[in-house]
Order: sequence, then C-alpha cells, then structure tokens
Amino acid sequence: MNIEQARFNMIEQQIRPWNVLAQDVLDLLTVVKREEFVPGAYRNLAFFDTEIPLPGGEVMLEPKIEARILQEANVKKHEYVLEIGAGSGYMAALLAHKARHVTTVEISPELKSLAERNLADYGVANVDVQLGNGAQGWSVDGKAGEYDVIVISGSLPFLPEAFAKQLKLGGRLLAIVGTDPVMQLQLVTRTSEQTFETVNVVDTLAKPLHAATTPSHFTF
Repeated sequence: MNIEQARFNMIEQQIRPWNVLAQDVLDLLTVVKREEFVPGAYRNLAFFDTEIPLPGGEVMLEPKIEARILQEANVKKHEYVLEIGAGSGYMAALLAHKARHVTTVEISPELKSLAERNLADYGVANVDVQLGNGAQGWSVDGKAGEYDVIVISGSLPFLPEAFAKQLKLGGRLLAIVGTDPVMQLQLVTRTSEQTFETVNVVDTLAKPLHAATTPSHFTF
C-alpha cells in the first residue's frame, strides 16, 4: 500500500466531502500520521471510512468524524482542551498540535497505557492522560470554567450538566448526541454565564461513550 496516496485519498474522498475545508485541519491530517495510532493488526484500515477496533471493545471514530470535530472545535494555541475518551491517543495528538494543553480522560487502564505510549512515541508533550470516568465531566482542581474546548470522543444520549459548568465563556463543546439510529454532532458554545448556543452540525453515528448513562441532564 502506498501510504501517502492512501492518506491523500482519505482526505479528498472522505473528509473534504464531509465539508471539512479548513486548510489548517487538512494540513494537520498529513502531519499527524493516523497509522501510528492504529493497533498493528488493523494498520491496513487506517485510512478507511470505518471505525477501527481498539482493546476492550472500543473503537477509533471514522476519519471524517475526527476531522469534522477538529474543524468545528477551532482550537487556538493558547487554549486548554479536555477530551473524554482517549482511545488510541490520536484525537488528543491532533488537538495538541493546535492547543496549549490537552487533558484526555480514559476509563480503561489498557487504553490509557496505549494512548500514553502512542503519544510518547510520537513526541507529543502537551497532553496529560488521566485514568477515570469522564462521562460526567472532569475537573482537575474543582474550578468551574476550566476549559476552552471539550471534545467527547463517543456518543452520549444527552449532555450532562457537568460539562456546561466546565466550559469557559466563549468555550466550545463537541459531542455526538442521541441514540441509534438518530444522532447528531453538536457544537455547544457558552455565550454567557447562564446561556449556551447549540448548533446541530451533521447527522452521524458513533459508539456510546463508556459509562455514559445518567438520569440527570442539562438543556442547552
């Protein structure tokens, strides 16, 4: 397989048609080598339009979903990012190239180790991989409004209230919300202390985030 040709085809045939047109995002997809974050047994699927299996029954999102999330998050160099669901570490690596610092939370010890190893091998130094259940949000020091961007790398039936409190003013949250067969990638922006703007970006499907069940929810 010609890896660079496969990467080019992925970008042109999968990602651009999904309305990912920001040049900085497209460029980043050639800089951060996706195949380096894919388990060896599935490396030949690194550029396919499909979820890729990870240990413990988890998956990497499809490339077009990863790219669209990255575009809509519009991360800036001074910003602090929270990711829920580290997986293989690939999304954290993408975010880290655009952010000041990324905290990524993984509930599986095996995947935490995998993400840490992949990020270290790739030389990504501004990512902190935490072990824990981030399905209800994640606070390092207990403060409200800690993060400029929150990315949830798995679907949720609805958005827990905790995530709203952890966004800074002007902060953005990207999450795939809903239940199969109806889910949408949503962009939520905190517009004031009490108000949020929600945009349904695109219809899609994704495996539910581990432990993402709760009776309480927040209407943005």
